[in-house]
Amino acid sequence: MLDIKMRDGICDAFIAYPEDSGIYPAVLFLMDAFGLRDYLYEMARTLAARGYYVLLPNVFYRIHRTPVLDVKFPVRPEDMPEVSKRLMPLFQSFKPEQAMSDMPVFIDFLSGQKQVIPGKIGVTGYCLGGRLAIMAAAHYPDRIAAAASFHAGNLATEMPDSPHRLLNQIKATLYIAHADHDKSMPPEQIERLRKALEESGVRCQAELYSGAAHGFTMADLPSYNEQALKRHWQKLFELLETSLPQVP
Repeated sequence: MLDIKMRDGICDAFIAYPEDSGIYPAVLFLMDAFGLRDYLYEMARTLAARGYYVLLPNVFYRIHRTPVLDVKFPVRPEDMPEVSKRLMPLFQSFKPEQAMSDMPVFIDFLSGQKQVIPGKIGVTGYCLGGRLAIMAAAHYPDRIAAAASFHAGNLATEMPDSPHRLLNQIKATLYIAHADHDKSMPPEQIERLRKALEESGVRCQAELYSGAAHGFTMADLPSYNEQALKRHWQKLFELLETSLPQVP
């Protein structure tokens, strides 16, 4: 754990990287709405063990340091309604445009580490973080080589700030995974996003995970799907290994 000085305060974050003296590609890990916790640290360590330097920041740092929710994990299905109710104030206070202003600080942090290979970074995001990953790739196209988004909602709404409207700004290779039981990303939005990806010409693989629910990668939430998580790791590693700078 460490603190990163930001323009608007101090962001608490977690880093993970191999313990040897090598240098590695950098990955910015963007959390889901439940915030930093043991399971996300485990995921970051899994990435690091594969040969990456990983930064996992608390993107809600303006609102609350970790833990952002007073919740016991793993969350039981019967507790989800109350937990969801507690999440609402966080969503209402969170401003994605502020998060975009934080991205250069996170990228600069990664680029400044002696264990990191110079060059563009990768981004992977979950739920809220999946939306931010796509937005970050659009806002910082010359600094992000790959961006993955898992079970993110509302990626192609009719709102003027919908992420699908930013696709023509992206130079990174994308991977986007939807869940077929995700009310926040219904079929009409998936189709709208597909058309926007096709029109933009961005390099992207978008897939629908059958039998999966919103949050399927999160083993500490009721929506967890073991097979979908395994597929997520396979696809994420494929994306990063083919898109990020390698050891010179």
